[in-house]
Amino acid sequence: MATKLAAPTTPEIDRTAWLRDGRMWLRTIVTVFIVGIFIFPIFFWFLASFKPFGLIFTLPPVFVFPPTFTWYSVVLGGVPYNQVMLELTGALTSTGGGMYYSVPYIIDSIVVASVSTLLVILIGTPAAYALSRFPMRRRHDLAFWILSTRMMPVVVAAMPFFLMYRAFGWIDTYHGVILVHTVINLPLAILLLKSFFDEVPYDLDEAALVDGATRWQAFYKVIVHYVLPGLAATAILSFIFSWNEFLLTLTLTRTDIRTMPVAASTFDTATGGTEWGFLAALGTSAMVPVFIFVLLVQRHLVRGLTMGAVKG
Repeated sequence: MATKLAAPTTPEIDRTAWLRDGRMWLRTIVTVFIVGIFIFPIFFWFLASFKPFGLIFTLPPVFVFPPTFTWYSVVLGGVPYNQVMLELTGALTSTGGGMYYSVPYIIDSIVVASVSTLLVILIGTPAAYALSRFPMRRRHDLAFWILSTRMMPVVVAAMPFFLMYRAFGWIDTYHGVILVHTVINLPLAILLLKSFFDEVPYDLDEAALVDGATRWQAFYKVIVHYVLPGLAATAILSFIFSWNEFLLTLTLTRTDIRTMPVAASTFDTATGGTEWGFLAALGTSAMVPVFIFVLLVQRHLVRGLTMGAVKG
């Protein structure tokens, strides 16, 4: 005859609940600590954009201070540099003082990143679909070759791109910068999108073809809707990579076009040193367009980043 197991006593239940709550709190504290490590530099940079220059690098750091909008008045408002220096120091200065009005540079970055991301999605989506669906010889080798082009250091391609662009007359042009950003982001986008298409059952393609759809109609009317989260994740990554690209843009531009990373490099002068207040204001302002873009596609982002993580 089976014996009945004794029910847990109240102290045992309390101890189990206490251990469970303790583990939960420990995980929460560790998570907050790790997130804080990554968030603190951004938070510090944000505060620096409102600090008077003398408080930016004080030790210990100052977190309560009278805010100043001086740096933003130059970077976003176009107030002359010498006027700001006169107000801050009481005298004109001949050191530093580049053209720090940065709204045109942010606009250039938005145009280049947005158009190149659109081209990456338009070109990469059908290419990834073809790699996922169509039988071809050495398909895996082709996919690896596409990915290997992204492994190449950017500095290796800088001089060939410069020579070609100079021959074509594309130096310091929007279409030239957009094209090179598209080229460097396309391999990773194709491989990401291919993994998303691989998760969609091929039965959906066959059902659409049986119902009379062409291959193209099956692609853009049926299959694409199932990989929208993957498209959103790929678009965000492509936008961020384009937004932060520095070396090729510096090599292929002069004065007519200057994206935000290239413009930020001019805030360090040989005579006046690094203009940390202006640089912090520009960096903080430059995060806003990326933040807005992520908000626009966040509905699909989490699912897109986790597609294929669990099979079932």
